Amino acid sequence: MSLINSLSVRCRIRHLASAGLLLGLSGCGLFGGGKPAQVPKLASPETLYNNGIDALRTQRYVLAAAEFEVLQQNYPYSGYIANAQLMEGYAYYLKGKYPEAVQQLNRFIGLHPTSADAAYAYYLRALCFYEQIADVKRDQQGTVEAMDALEEVITRFPQSQYARDAQLKIDLCRDHLAGKEMLVGRYYQQERNYEGAINRYQRVVQDFQTTNHVPEALERMVEVYLDLGLTDQARKSAIVLGYNYPGSKWYRYAYNDLKRYKLLSNNFPIPGKVISAPASSGATSQQPAATGTAPAPSAMSGAPQPMDIKKAPVVPVKKQPVEQEVDQAPALR
Repeated sequence: MSLINSLSVRCRIRHLASAGLLLGLSGCGLFGGGKPAQVPKLASPETLYNNGIDALRTQRYVLAAAEFEVLQQNYPYSGYIANAQLMEGYAYYLKGKYPEAVQQLNRFIGLHPTSADAAYAYYLRALCFYEQIADVKRDQQGTVEAMDALEEVITRFPQSQYARDAQLKIDLCRDHLAGKEMLVGRYYQQERNYEGAINRYQRVVQDFQTTNHVPEALERMVEVYLDLGLTDQARKSAIVLGYNYPGSKWYRYAYNDLKRYKLLSNNFPIPGKVISAPASSGATSQQPAATGTAPAPSAMSGAPQPMDIKKAPVVPVKKQPVEQEVDQAPALR
């Protein structure tokens, strides 16, 4: 009898422990300090859509995405479907959930390729890649993906209001890639891997001619060629630098180096006064825009019109300075 009682007590203890564990796990959501996620209630398509728009306006992006998702799952043939797909992608974008936004926008593009809002969908998808661009010290595959997505906007919609902004961002991406090449080139130069350094600098000069890294790349080439004793190549690089950027500090450095080596001739222009770069060229050294800078779909500005969203205007992108990837390495000027 005592054995039976003992087993009964043990079973009760196990049941109580299991119940306590479940209660503790459920209590984490109730008392852990974080608010439980709001779950949309099933309603009419119009109500769900309006609720999603209201959530967007009040910056409740997770709830907004959930409202639009519930609408799509329960009313697949509603006239609000196309708008719900686009707005869900926009909600994920504003929340900074870029992979989810891209997935949703791909769904919209696949189902509505001829939509009047297709240009906006491609543009917003490109921004999702653009805003994930990594620092120049890290791998730049994301920059390449962003450029591809931005170029697709220009190719498919060259006359759209998004093409100009896409081209600006492509220029910024190219400057970012050039900055990466310069970073690696300076490292090779400092380690006396001159062949590797020259290859990087030459790529900047040949493939990224419109970026503001070209003057430094030419001057670094002069330095490397002088270190290797290749005076003719050093002079040629300096002449190109002097005729294209006579007021650059990098030409002044190259000019002084050649003067020290007694390699100057009448072909070399006198270095001009160092001038500050114009405001437009400074834009090429900017970092990708901060989260949430995409123009809002027009459904955000008025009563929902599920079958006719007007294209949103492109607003100027807020830019923030990047780290000075052209900062001088310890052994370089």
